[in-house]
Amino acid sequence: MIKTANVVIHSNIRQFIVHFVRKMTHQVFVYGTLKRNEPNHYWLTNPDNGASKFITNGTTKTKYPLIIATRYNIPFLLYSPGDGSNVQGEVYEVDDKMLSNLDILEDHPKFYDREVDDIQIQKGNETTTTKCWVYFLKTFKPELLKKPAISNYSSSGPHGLVYSERCNRDPSYDYWREVKCSQGDC
Repeated sequence: MIKTANVVIHSNIRQFIVHFVRKMTHQVFVYGTLKRNEPNHYWLTNPDNGASKFITNGTTKTKYPLIIATRYNIPFLLYSPGDGSNVQGEVYEVDDKMLSNLDILEDHPKFYDREVDDIQIQKGNETTTTKCWVYFLKTFKPELLKKPAISNYSSSGPHGLVYSERCNRDPSYDYWREVKCSQGDC
């Protein structure tokens, strides 16, 4: 009986140490389906993916177009500085394992590019700027800039474009062709 209790205590101590000692070395700004109450938020809360901690809400210091595209209604942050609006999102601290898993979700670097950008956050009455990783679509078809840009994404927003989760998509359909430029396309 004591041996079993020691194993349980040892397991709890190990979980405590892993949770609190793991270095949270990266800040990530999320603007789409990874936000709280959105379809992919579970990626940030699943400990198998690594560790993450919500820090605060934030807004891009630079204006960018945040659009919804493809037949799956995917939000894309287009790398077109100065176009669109200051995009609202959330700042998280994540460890290396979580960042690596987010790269898998976002198919970085083949689809999205992950870059450090300035994010404005409120601290009391002051606005401060912090550096965060942000996933951008950099090589996109120019016609995407004609789509309506939004400043704050919600899958259930007034746009009526509900996000289609990966498990509900046609695996033979290549949505990349709808948004990405291939060599010589753009």
